[in-house]
Amino acid sequence: MKEAHSLYAAFDLYPSAKGAATHIYHMARTLFSYSGAGILHCLGHEELPIYQEEETFRIHRFVSKIPNYLQRAEAYSGHLGSLLEDYPNIEFCHFRDIWSGIPILSHPKKLKSLFEVNGLPSIELPYRYPNISRRTLDKIHQLEMKCLEGSDFILTPSHTTSTYIQSLGIQEEKIKVIPNGADVPSFSDEFPSLPSPYIIYFGALQSWQGISTLLKAFRGLEDYPELKLLICSSSRKRFIKSYRKLAEKLEISDKILWKYQLPKEELYHYIKEALFSVAPLKETARNVIQGCSPLKILESMACGTAVLASDLAAVREIIENNVDGKLVRPDRPAVLSRAMRYLLDNDKSRKELAKKGHQKVLEGYLWQKQEAELIKLYKKIM
Repeated sequence: MKEAHSLYAAFDLYPSAKGAATHIYHMARTLFSYSGAGILHCLGHEELPIYQEEETFRIHRFVSKIPNYLQRAEAYSGHLGSLLEDYPNIEFCHFRDIWSGIPILSHPKKLKSLFEVNGLPSIELPYRYPNISRRTLDKIHQLEMKCLEGSDFILTPSHTTSTYIQSLGIQEEKIKVIPNGADVPSFSDEFPSLPSPYIIYFGALQSWQGISTLLKAFRGLEDYPELKLLICSSSRKRFIKSYRKLAEKLEISDKILWKYQLPKEELYHYIKEALFSVAPLKETARNVIQGCSPLKILESMACGTAVLASDLAAVREIIENNVDGKLVRPDRPAVLSRAMRYLLDNDKSRKELAKKGHQKVLEGYLWQKQEAELIKLYKKIM
């Protein structure tokens, strides 16, 4: 492999079934294709090699059993700092979190840098750790500001996120919005069809995803006796415990199908076969203030499957209501249930939404197009 001059750093597991891993794959591949060779620094686990060499890049994985999130993040930062000392020819760094950004921006050699903001821990961590203190969040926010102010450019997939970053005092000229993308998959008969008609949710199971709202809404469809709800979780099986309990309480357990960490090919097969896909995002600070660019929406459209999603500003960046998808007010199970009923009862409308959604991806959201925009940004920075 050629001498590495670029680094992509992410405090995320790679590879994995999560959407973050899909994003890392496309961003890192684009960087290393442009720069010729590079280093990918990420998280790992016991089943993945700590060091892995590919044709144009090397992967260094940080593996730790430190249970405390902040202590683990600090150890990860230290590991990345040591790695930078081992590769003195690194000149450009693309990082997607503050735990990667701090050692990069603190490096004695002024490294060119791009901060990819998909989420900010000061906003997201309270959902994961409700007892986290305000003092700790303030310290984390200070680190976020250091990364936002110290990086050469900022990349984000959502105009909603860009607006929030600007509200923190960052100039708009420093921020580039490149939405998430999707690949149009090819399908085979390798995977069997499920025995019943079904609606699909796929992705992570954080509280802001709105799974509880979806389960309550699905309870209102009991007069569709054959209908199932397929939930394809990108997380491990143990993370669904609370949702299983809710399904039992709602007396719909027999109508829920669960699958976990599916390979992409199999997941796309189930998306394509679904009547429609649901993205019931909650109206929370994470989705409304910080923003997002949900891969589940774009990948559903790429598979030719109609999308029913929450009517939030970040979602409206992708979907035009009743044109290439259907939007409903968030956090209202009865409203979501009525919208699902409408799509179930109107085949023509559902298929038209699917058709136009698929065309929208082809025209503006293919990963190939987003990667070309990213290369333009790399040229500007380097």
